[in-house]
Amino acid sequence: MITEIPARSGAAFKLNKGERLRVIDPNGEQVSDMLAFNAADTDEVISSGRTLDYASKLFLSVGDPLYSNRSNVMLRIIEDTVGRHDFLLTPCSKDTFRIIYGDEHPHHGCFGNLSHALEPYGIKPDQIPVAFNIFMNVQVNGETGELKVDPPMSKAGDHILFEADMDLIVALTACSALQSNNYAFKPIHYEVLPAAETINHV
Repeated sequence: MITEIPARSGAAFKLNKGERLRVIDPNGEQVSDMLAFNAADTDEVISSGRTLDYASKLFLSVGDPLYSNRSNVMLRIIEDTVGRHDFLLTPCSKDTFRIIYGDEHPHHGCFGNLSHALEPYGIKPDQIPVAFNIFMNVQVNGETGELKVDPPMSKAGDHILFEADMDLIVALTACSALQSNNYAFKPIHYEVLPAAETINHV
């Protein structure tokens, strides 16, 4: 069953070992921030630094594992119709909109949405790390290291599919940052698939 995350909101749910999670961009050019915590010990959390270190590359796709802060594999990328995601930038927040956009009354952003969605699981805001930013398109200048956020390359119906290597609490958003989503806010879809189920392409 496909679940919709409305624009500028978030959700959290359990994902058991072996189950698969498909994240879909139904309309195109929409980012989704993803977090994962060990369901048995939420001090173990997805790690941008360890994942990029072990992969020895910035951009992850099919076959790449996502590691925890304890160097355990949490998820593996099984399918990917876009091939461009970001593990560099932190979830947008009130401070993001205040500092980068100059908003006087800033939106709570993905950080606020993740915090709210994870609260029932006892996960506090200070436990939220850098997210795996699904469909985000960050360009890195090879000479200066400057980061430039371009519109996502995802088109309507594009997806990425993960398989869980442990029991997880997963949180997803439909990103709230203007620049990340080509200045439009749209929903994100996701579905949880049983481990033994045959995967049908969207």
